[in-house]
Formats: sequence, C-alpha cells, structure tokens
Amino acid sequence: MRRLRVGVVGGGVGVSHIDAYQQLPDHYEVAAICDIDAARAQKIASEKNVAKSTTRLADLLALDLDLVDIATPSSLHFAQATEALRAGRNVALEKPAAASLAEIDELAATVKASGKTLVPIFQYRFANGLQKFLHLKARGLVGKPYVATVETHWRRRAAYYATWHGTWAGELGGCLVTLAIHGHDIMTQVMGPAASVFARVATRVNPIETEDCVAASLEMQSGALATLSVTTGSAVEQSRLRFCFEGLLVESGRDPYNPGSDPWTFAAEGEAAQKRIDEALAEFVPLKYQRWLGQIEGIYNALTGGAPPPVTLDDARASIELLTAAYCSSRIGQSVKLPIGRDHPYYRGWQPSAAGEV
Repeated sequence: MRRLRVGVVGGGVGVSHIDAYQQLPDHYEVAAICDIDAARAQKIASEKNVAKSTTRLADLLALDLDLVDIATPSSLHFAQATEALRAGRNVALEKPAAASLAEIDELAATVKASGKTLVPIFQYRFANGLQKFLHLKARGLVGKPYVATVETHWRRRAAYYATWHGTWAGELGGCLVTLAIHGHDIMTQVMGPAASVFARVATRVNPIETEDCVAASLEMQSGALATLSVTTGSAVEQSRLRFCFEGLLVESGRDPYNPGSDPWTFAAEGEAAQKRIDEALAEFVPLKYQRWLGQIEGIYNALTGGAPPPVTLDDARASIELLTAAYCSSRIGQSVKLPIGRDHPYYRGWQPSAAGEV
C-alpha cells in the first residue's frame, strides 16, 4: 500500500487534520507543516513528529508531496488552493472553498488545467446517521419531501472573535459561512438543491461586523420547504435536523458538532412501513471511519485507486451559492432565486465590498 505524503497549511484546525492523517499510517505520512508563526510551526512539527516546518507556502510546495491540506483562515483558501494546484499538487481544502461563485468557477478551471484533484472538506457528511438515511433512500423507502428544519444553535464568546473570525476580510462573513455551513450542506444532501431563499440576518450576540443570528426560509427544487435557524448565542449548544417526508419522519441527534452522526431516528407511518424501515436499517453497514477520518480515507481511495472524490467542487459550489443567495436576500429584503448566474450582482462575492456596497 502506497503512503501519500501530505503537507498541512495552517497550525490551527490543521493540527486536528494532522492527528487524523496520523491515525491512518498505512495511508498517509505528514511530511510538513506550514504556518506564518515560525515558533508555532516548529512546535507542531516537534510535537507531532513532522519532519519539516516552514512559514512559506512556496517552500512547502517545493517539497515532494502528494497532497496539500489547506486549513487557513477563509479569505486565504482560494489563492492558496490555486497556488498549490498550479504547483502540481492535489488539494484538500477547508470550507468555504472560496469567497464567491466567480472564484469557485475559476478554481474549477484551474483544477481542469492542472489535471490534479481538489477535494473540499465537508467531514460531517461521513457519519452513520446521515449514511443510514442515504441507505434508506437508495432502497426507495423515502417518500416525497415535505418540510425540513435545521437548527445550528452554538455559543461563541468575545475570545473567538479576537483575530479573523467575525470579519468580512478574514472570515468572509459570520455564522453562515463557517459554522452553519455544515448543517446546511447536510440539509441539501437530504432535501436536494434549493430553488429560492429568503433570509434575515442580525448581529445580536457579540459586537462584530458580520452576522451571528440568521433565520431563513427556502423552497427546494422538489417543492419542499425548509427553514434554517442559526445563532452563536445559545445557552446550551446543539444542532438539530428534522425532515418530514411522505410516510417518514427523520430526525438527527442534538450533539452540536456531530449533526450527521448517530443517533438518527426514523419513524414511519404505520407498523408495516416501520417494519420495512427497521429491516432495511438492520442491513446497513456502518462506515469504518467517520467524520474527518472517513473523508481522508475517501481522498486516499480517489488518489490511489481511481475512486471518485468523496466531495466535489460542485458540492462546494452549491454551498457557496446558498450563502450568496442568503446574504443577497437579507440585504434586498426579497426572495432570491437560484441558480445565480454570472450576470448576478453577487456573483463576484457576498461581502459588502465585492457586492458594490458600503
């Protein structure tokens, strides 16, 4: 079995990425860590037994690497991914993958020109609760979708916003961009793509320049309806996803940072229908690895065995399009239809400066 050599960029959440790669030693070798803080990079390298530390992305890209994992502040993702692809490296890219639909489309062109693979990170997809739903759906046991609710009720205090979080320049937005994006990604996996979005945003919890509370109403392409609720001011942190289908109620657990994980409940209408659901669930084969481990196993299989990427740039584009529509709607006070074309005023970004706003 060939081991892939990985360089990790970013010494914050990137440390947890290193931990995951090192839990699959037959698959990966973490060869380098890059962080703008030299002392932090050296400390991480020493503690994690990583051979090379550097403060410059160019120096990391000069190494013999199979994969570059980018886990830096949001505003750096597009430029760093582009640089890595042009250097002939495959890329794992933290969310959000870019600051606009225009950047996502440019990334797609760069991927095609480079011949390399870019995998956006949506690790919450790789969890057995959500996978059980997909198992039932694949067996034709999920009826017409009616409504969904997604609650991302977390807590963030002033210390969280001490650096780049809560800024347009650093985070590219607020709780919509880096917190609720996971639950909303799961929602579209379950309910399909959105057709229109009406959203309201507010800043009520901390004195930041971006939003920390959101309420949104969506119509899906299927005709189903969904509501999204987000705050960083919940006294008790929890995430909850609830889906009503014809003949079936699906609900996640409450763990704030594991919305795709067990326990998910599947309540059918009537004993006979419930029996079919239970029998199908008894056949479900759990994932060997979940969350980030599950995603990097998928990345390994894609890079070494020809399997499809576990998450695609199209998936990331859908999440960016939803963000774009929500921010646009919150400012114009109207519902925004999807898809958003190249001629849309928010195609080049939802940040106030990108959208031509003060």
